[in-house]
Amino acid sequence: MFKTVRGRLVTILAIVLASGWLLYSHKRDTDHWLKLGLDLQGGMHLALEVDDPEGTMTSEAKADMIDRVERIIRTRIDEFGVQEPLIQKEGDERLIVELAGVSDQDQAKSIITRNAFLEFKLVEPIADMEAALPRMDRAIIATLGVDSIRALTKGTEQEGQSLEDILFRNDSTAADSAAAAGADSAQAADSAAAAEAALSPLSSLLSYGDTEGTFLVAAEDVPLVQQFLAMPEVQRAMPRDQALQWGSDVVSRGVRNYKELYALTAKPFLTGDRLEDATAERDPQFNQSIVRFQLSRAGGRDFERFSGANVGRLLAIVLDGEVMSAPVIRDRIGARGQIEMGQGTPLEEARDLALVLRAGALPARIHIVDQETVGPSLGQDSIDQGKIAGMVGIVFVVLIMLAYYRMAGFLAVAALVVYVTIVMGGLAGFDATLTVPGIAGLILSIGMAVDANVLIFERIREELEAGRATRTAVDEGFHHALSAIVDSNITTLVTALILFQFGTGPVQGFAVTLSVGIVASFVSAVYVTRTFFLIYLSGKKASDPISI
Repeated sequence: MFKTVRGRLVTILAIVLASGWLLYSHKRDTDHWLKLGLDLQGGMHLALEVDDPEGTMTSEAKADMIDRVERIIRTRIDEFGVQEPLIQKEGDERLIVELAGVSDQDQAKSIITRNAFLEFKLVEPIADMEAALPRMDRAIIATLGVDSIRALTKGTEQEGQSLEDILFRNDSTAADSAAAAGADSAQAADSAAAAEAALSPLSSLLSYGDTEGTFLVAAEDVPLVQQFLAMPEVQRAMPRDQALQWGSDVVSRGVRNYKELYALTAKPFLTGDRLEDATAERDPQFNQSIVRFQLSRAGGRDFERFSGANVGRLLAIVLDGEVMSAPVIRDRIGARGQIEMGQGTPLEEARDLALVLRAGALPARIHIVDQETVGPSLGQDSIDQGKIAGMVGIVFVVLIMLAYYRMAGFLAVAALVVYVTIVMGGLAGFDATLTVPGIAGLILSIGMAVDANVLIFERIREELEAGRATRTAVDEGFHHALSAIVDSNITTLVTALILFQFGTGPVQGFAVTLSVGIVASFVSAVYVTRTFFLIYLSGKKASDPISI
């Protein structure tokens, strides 16, 4: 079948149809003929480093952290669904991430940089933390002083308000205390509150929450309270084995919004290291987004044992230092649980959380040191320039082949059309990403396809000059040129495979397109061009001259 002209034509037609089908299927499924890289369709470029604000980490520790971060981010991006991302180390302390075709860059950055450190802690009674508040207040006053506190809130004072009114606002606690003391007038209550606030920079900003073990902080006071709580002196004044952590939800009381501040055990009894799976869904009963998680067998046993010993208490589910929810432990909890995201949280955000939980928590905080956006217009410029370069190169090749080899050159050009079809179908079949270096690889492989034809035609000329009959000269030309073509293609293919194995990103794109092009050029030059020659010679006598 492969030796007769009809069998050859059927084979070539089958290859062309298969290539066309692969190309069409790719277009139907992705709305693109070929998948384009960052330099062609746009996207984002991030440079990441491990956070080390105190400068205590050694270079070896940073390098180890970057290796671990790379594995986790690669898993997250694979889950996110970005095709052909570039993730590589730059030196020992920096990680480069390039994502092509990302439409929501803020979402992608959140998924990449989110720590996703999951902890399970018990909510503690508020009594111990409440008793420690005077110590924490004294620590703040001793460390900062009133003048420094005034400087922290410079620009917030309004006409007619005192320093105490602005810095030490105590809307709920002071009123409750005055009412409990049985004050006879609103003026006396205000005076008592102001007097107490002047000595209570932190506790005057806290009021009691509706949930056990919680304080409420007015939304406008949250930055100041955060700054107070971050002070080492305040941390040391807290009760031993307890910590204050913010809730994720906003609580409304009348016209004002508040954030919850939970009193929790300092150490978690379980972390997300034991988590095996997480999925997002919508809870139809409460119309809120939730993330259901599955713990490992050992984690499930620990969870069941701990929850059984603490029935009736609140269990805080803490993600990256924020309390996502604090349900009551009503019975033993096994290996399954859920994180309630709140009614206002879109399902997409819950899916992102489930994704990063499945991929695992980052071993250290990372920050973005460089961010660049490659716009679609830049990518389109690259595509246009690549098209121009490719068309100019093909036109010159066609003209030279026709001018120098005449009819034989025309047959080679016809085979080149089949070559282009095979290459495009092959790239679509491999779901390869086309980049600017990849376009260069395609143009190079076109040159190699023409080079193989040149070897064959020159060998045919030598055979004709030696007095061989036309058919014999053609057969001998293809036969003797084959070894040189095979050698050159194999050496180039090996080089391309090495580039693919050890290269990254654009280098791999160049290697893939070059490899596909080499295979296609070999089939085109050795099989397709010879088939066209056989068709051309079928109407001639053995002794008739040919145009070459």
